[in-house]
Amino acid sequence: QAILADHVRDHGHRPLTPDMEAFGKYRAEHDRAMRWAGANRRMIAARVREALRCDGSPLLDVTHNMVEPAGENLWLHRKGASPTNRGPVTIPGSRGDHSYLVLPLDASASMNTVAHGAGRKWARSDCKGRLSGRYKVAELKRTKLGSHVLCEDRELLYEEAPEAYKPANSVIEALVEAGLVRVVARFRPVLTVKRAGGSR
Repeated sequence: QAILADHVRDHGHRPLTPDMEAFGKYRAEHDRAMRWAGANRRMIAARVREALRCDGSPLLDVTHNMVEPAGENLWLHRKGASPTNRGPVTIPGSRGDHSYLVLPLDASASMNTVAHGAGRKWARSDCKGRLSGRYKVAELKRTKLGSHVLCEDRELLYEEAPEAYKPANSVIEALVEAGLVRVVARFRPVLTVKRAGGSR
């Protein structure tokens, strides 16, 4: 967010070209953010292993927001989309829906990219108004699948409610029908931990 905010402040929504100094600055900040995100994921995994008192090694580490070279003078910006040229891909559902592990097939028609997840149905700002009359906070801490939700932020509990997202199986069915993926496994959430970032 900070990288985008700085870019918009300095350049508006005008594009950058590789010969611009600002392009090099943007790439350096982007790459630094990618390294930080990778380190953050590794730390979370280590803490989960520690809490479960088990060993483990990384099987998959795929990002879904990135810019990368895609040929001479071409750049591919994936926003909420996963690359398919790095092995299996997880496609998460909401905290109240299944997630999937898929094996990418020929995804050249989609620029070696598939959906990162089910996607939002409602804007975050609409969720509390739509759901506060239907659910008490305590009810949002258990899902219809029987999983538990750990979250101390009341606003975030509503913003991330399962109803705010599209059904994951509809996204999976579309990807399978398009010949982009094969489903390897389906996962049921057991525990979801949510924490707001930024100033909240």
